[in-house]
Amino acid sequence: MKTGFIGIGNMGGAILAGYAAASASDGVELMAFDKNETVCSQTKQRINRLTICESGRALCSEADILLLGVKPQIIETVLEEIAPVYKISKLVISMAAGVKIALLEKYLGDDAHIVRIMPNLPAKVGAGMISVSRNSNVSDEEFEMAMDIFGSVGRAEEVDESLIDCVIGVSGSSPAYTYMYIEALVQAAVDNGMDAQKARVFAAQSVLGAAKLVLESSESLEQLRINVCSPNGTTIEAVNKLFENGFMDKVKEGFQAAVDRSIEMGREKE
Repeated sequence: MKTGFIGIGNMGGAILAGYAAASASDGVELMAFDKNETVCSQTKQRINRLTICESGRALCSEADILLLGVKPQIIETVLEEIAPVYKISKLVISMAAGVKIALLEKYLGDDAHIVRIMPNLPAKVGAGMISVSRNSNVSDEEFEMAMDIFGSVGRAEEVDESLIDCVIGVSGSSPAYTYMYIEALVQAAVDNGMDAQKARVFAAQSVLGAAKLVLESSESLEQLRINVCSPNGTTIEAVNKLFENGFMDKVKEGFQAAVDRSIEMGREKE
C-alpha cells in the first residue's frame, strides 16, 4: 500500500508524521510532494523511509491513497494537475476547508473515491480531533484505511458532510478559542505574582484534565461544573462573574462566526 501526501505543511506534515510512526512496522510506503523544498528536505530527514516525489502528478501516478493537504486557494490547481493520472482505484482524501466533495468529483469524476476531513492543530501532538466524511463510492474497507490514518494523530469520527461547517466551529477552529482562554488565565496569574511559565503549565494542565474528565465521565457538563463549585466558595464566585459577563454567549458567538465563514467559503467554491 502506497500512501502519498501532497502538501506537508503544518497539518499535512502532522498527519504524515503521526501515520509514519504508527505504520512503521506495517510495510506502508510513504510518499510526499510539497513545493517548499526545504519542508521536503526536513521531513525526509525525520522520516527516512519517505519518498519525495518530483510533482503532485508523479505522486498521484504511484499512490494508492492520496491525501491533499493544500490550502483551499490552490486545491483546484492541484486537482487539474492530478486528474489526468487519477484512477478510481485510488482513494483521495481532502482537508481543504470550504471545499466540498462535489468539487473534487467535478475534477476527478463522479465515480471517484473521495473522503473529506476536517482536522485540527492538536494533531501535531497526537491529540487531534478529525471529522471524516465520504462519498457513496468509498467502500467500508477504504474508509477503515482512512480512519486508521487519522486515528494515528488523535481521535476520528465519521460525520455527514452536511455537518462539516459545524465541525469547524466546534473542533476545527476551537483550539484558537481555547488558547485565548489559557492566555487569559496565564495573564491573570502573572498579574497575581506567578511566574509566566509556571502559570502556563498550571493553566494548560487544568484544561487538559478538565477535557479528559469530560470524555471519561457520564455526568453532564452542567453537573461537572457544579461539582467544582462549593457553596460560598471561590469557584462559584468566578463562575457567577463569567455568567454575568456573558462568557458562554460570547463563545457561542465566536463559534457561529467560524461556521458562517465556512459556509461562505463553500459558496465561493460553487
